[in-house]
Amino acid sequence: RQHVRVRLRGPIFTMRTIIGAALLTGASAFIPTAPIVPRALRTALSAEDEIQSLRNIAIIAHVDHGKTTLVDAMLKNADVWRENEVAGERVMDSNDQERERGITILAKNAAITYKGTKINIVDTPGHADFGGEVERIMNMVDGVLLVVDSVEGPKPQTRFVLRKALERGIKPMLVVNKIDRPAARPEYVVDMTFDLFCELGATDEQTDFDTCYASAIKGQSGLTPDSLEDTMFPLFEKILKLPPPPVTSESATEPVQLLIANIDYDDFKGKLGIGRLTAGTLTVGDTVGFTKPGEDLKKGKISELFIFDNLGRTSVKSACAGEIVVVAGLADVMIGDTVVDKDDPKPMEPIAVEEPTVRMTFSVNKSPMAGRDPKSSKLTSRMIRDRLMKELDRNVALRVEDDPDSADTYIVSGRGQLHLTVLIETMRREGFELMIGSPTVIYKKDPETGKKLEPFEEIECTVPEEYVGAVVDILSKRKGEMQDMAASTSGESTTTIKYLLPTRGILGLRNAALTATRGTAVLDSVFHNYLPFAGEIECRDKGSLIAFEDGTVTPHGIVGAQDRGSMFVPPRIEVYKDMIIGIHQRPGDLKVNICKQKALTNMRAASKDNTVSLTPPIDLSLDAMVEYINEEEVVEVTPTFMRMSKRPGWDKKKTAKSARS
Repeated sequence: RQHVRVRLRGPIFTMRTIIGAALLTGASAFIPTAPIVPRALRTALSAEDEIQSLRNIAIIAHVDHGKTTLVDAMLKNADVWRENEVAGERVMDSNDQERERGITILAKNAAITYKGTKINIVDTPGHADFGGEVERIMNMVDGVLLVVDSVEGPKPQTRFVLRKALERGIKPMLVVNKIDRPAARPEYVVDMTFDLFCELGATDEQTDFDTCYASAIKGQSGLTPDSLEDTMFPLFEKILKLPPPPVTSESATEPVQLLIANIDYDDFKGKLGIGRLTAGTLTVGDTVGFTKPGEDLKKGKISELFIFDNLGRTSVKSACAGEIVVVAGLADVMIGDTVVDKDDPKPMEPIAVEEPTVRMTFSVNKSPMAGRDPKSSKLTSRMIRDRLMKELDRNVALRVEDDPDSADTYIVSGRGQLHLTVLIETMRREGFELMIGSPTVIYKKDPETGKKLEPFEEIECTVPEEYVGAVVDILSKRKGEMQDMAASTSGESTTTIKYLLPTRGILGLRNAALTATRGTAVLDSVFHNYLPFAGEIECRDKGSLIAFEDGTVTPHGIVGAQDRGSMFVPPRIEVYKDMIIGIHQRPGDLKVNICKQKALTNMRAASKDNTVSLTPPIDLSLDAMVEYINEEEVVEVTPTFMRMSKRPGWDKKKTAKSARS
């Protein structure tokens, strides 16, 4: 005989209600031991049981170690899709640029249910430039899945994300992914990860981590490398062993505390604040406050409340401590604000993220072709400023300030070049026209010695053995300091080189390394620290070919110019004076007349033009253009076109500088 014993609170219901509840649960006998409330009739769980049946986890890893693919496999095994519905690939990478670049840029939430336990999942970026996304979600979770490639093992970004998790006392779990690779070495990877835990000062409890082996792309997982199942259930069982939210049944009666970790926007609901409810209970219609420590209290009304359900959100009337929620109605809420009880405010410490290391200038497009793109709709400095200010709402690692030398120029600082080029590409697709300056690093001064300090990065480069000399030469010229060099132990004929390199030296390094190794180099970097200035670095040893005048590019003009270097432009497109049209084969810039027409005379053979051959131009992406330019050059960005040119007035400044010297 099945019995249901329920601990309940609230008013006592009639015998008819009790019998109805017993019939709903399928029990043959129903023995109440306390007053009954409607919530218990629906779930037969107490408040403490609900907290115990909740897991908030983040998936962290180095770039390309399979985080998003692992989430796909978890969603597929949790029956998120119907039987007649096609399961998507990389469904968490919903941003256009994420799918094009093949990387995760923004942290995103999902939720699944396994054996009555709700698992809130946060997928995070793996690239070092988007480390701010990892830092800001750490206060939303109680456990992390550290995903490590079964061949590569821990990489530079693995160290960064793991350090952030350990500093917050979060319980980690190791997932050795891509276990189906022929060169997989799971025992070595587990040992290397354990050494990394010890090196980062993990506690005894944190170093006693569980391990699961998986092939996310095949949807397989297991407790040992040799016993994989065709489901993710072994991984789910390990996740259930991670700690639940550190709240008790008494937390529901405490004053509300909700630290906003992310911001989203909805066309109908307005600004949405996302975070984990640390204490108290939120209900739709509540009037709450939100503030930071030491700041004035602002008030607002909760118009709608959501929790995550599969890949979407579900509207709820109330939410208890421990749950990750989405609140609507607080129009001025910002990342780092704490939603608190208006009568008993207890704000939490805001999210601390590492400072940016690279800056670029964003200004109004002043080229001769400004405003001629039919898709351009946002050209003024006010529109650019408003868009940058809006970006600060959700991009916690970004900084924006006015340029003291120009009223229509803004200095934008971020974690790295990729961090800023993703923002530029987003604005370009929204209809903005911009003029972008070259990336420069942010210097500091040592408060004790007064010496100039600059940011340094830890570089890990894996190259075939025959190209080691070329890569070492490139890194040494950029003021790099070798830390380690060892042959690969994975059975491949490659060598791993580790360097400490100024951030200035990384600008343009990837293209140089790929060119020197014929596209075989694998380069990873992560921020190390601020160290004394390393000296001047000459990153570009060739000049640029510059358009001599405005006009349309002709085949005859290209024939004469391509002997001087490599071209960026094809025939029959418009160029303007001082536009960069190619790479000069020697140091120094050279002006060429690429628009000249061939003289129409009869003093040549009729078939002479048939033998003219044009070399295909180099097609540069936005990232490649930003890497190429120097301090006296800019990138012109419009929704349809991207061009490089000399900064307005560059020749006058160069003449004045030569006169002074």
